[in-house]
Amino acid sequence: MATRPIVIAHRGASGYRPEHTLASYRLAIEQGADFIEPDLVATADGQLIARHENALAVLRDDGRLNTQNTSTDVHARREFAARLTTKQIDGHAVRGWFSEDFTLAEIRQLRAVERIPALRPANAAYDGRCGIPSFDDILELAHTVRTPDGREVGVYPETKHPSYFLHDGQRLDGGAIAIDLGASLVAGLQAHRFTAPSRVFIQSFEVANLQDLAARILPRAGLRLPLIQLIDADGAPRDFTRAGDPRTYADLVSPGGCGFVATYAQGLGVPKKLVLDGAAPRTPSPLVATAHAHGLDVHVWTFRAENHFLPADLRSSGDPAAHGDLAAEAAAFLAAGIDGLFTDFPDLGLHAVLTRST
Repeated sequence: MATRPIVIAHRGASGYRPEHTLASYRLAIEQGADFIEPDLVATADGQLIARHENALAVLRDDGRLNTQNTSTDVHARREFAARLTTKQIDGHAVRGWFSEDFTLAEIRQLRAVERIPALRPANAAYDGRCGIPSFDDILELAHTVRTPDGREVGVYPETKHPSYFLHDGQRLDGGAIAIDLGASLVAGLQAHRFTAPSRVFIQSFEVANLQDLAARILPRAGLRLPLIQLIDADGAPRDFTRAGDPRTYADLVSPGGCGFVATYAQGLGVPKKLVLDGAAPRTPSPLVATAHAHGLDVHVWTFRAENHFLPADLRSSGDPAAHGDLAAEAAAFLAAGIDGLFTDFPDLGLHAVLTRST
């Protein structure tokens, strides 16, 4: 375990800049984050780029833009209008434009847009100013920019929809995608000599790809990198559902489930509600103690400053976009013994951690 809880910049400093942009990642490093977190999806030519989803822009059933699931301006590009299609992503029909139907060169023509402009209007001022970074771009940035106290930042990449990219996804031409996100991720780390275990975590909401990383991909590369099993508040890993495995995320955080996760991973990435309930006074669940008993770290997501994301007693007003008391929320989780926190506001997260540690 780290000497203090780590601060993971969730999609960069995404409370201040559009998520998954070099501007967001750079600011996160400048604010002192320990790790920057890119979600990774693949392009048509097998390159990894940072987007929260492979859907670059999404339309609602009535044809209007779903802004909360749109992170690029591809919908406004007439040259890419014919790429609009409907796909089955992890069992759900999604209509939009998808990373796997664009080459990296085409992706570089797009610009990022703020995904939640109503809550982050200052971020929306950056719409159109930032490109879509590749994993290579992010690793180069992490090599060259230091934190204010001279530390080297780490990277905490997530493989997004690994079963879809390896087994289920189809390109516009009808061919299978068949991209191993884990193998591509590790190849990228090796190419940039970014392989120190202290500077990398690899995370996924699915299980089989983490097991494959632990048993095959990392040993073949001669690497030992920590893996984090992401846990959702409900439902089950997509690869479990796909294989007919009845286990759920709740099963994976039981004592037996933690023992199972410990056979291939070094930690859990869990939503806040599984550690502390939202009502004051907040009572810790047994999850942290159970995980620690099995040698697993616990990293909690996601700490955001806007009232919209905070418990009622920590909100500053009725304005959902105004900032409330993120510090108090983080302090309660740190007191519960967590080992790291994901935050859109790395400066506030670091302050909370350092205040708790002193």
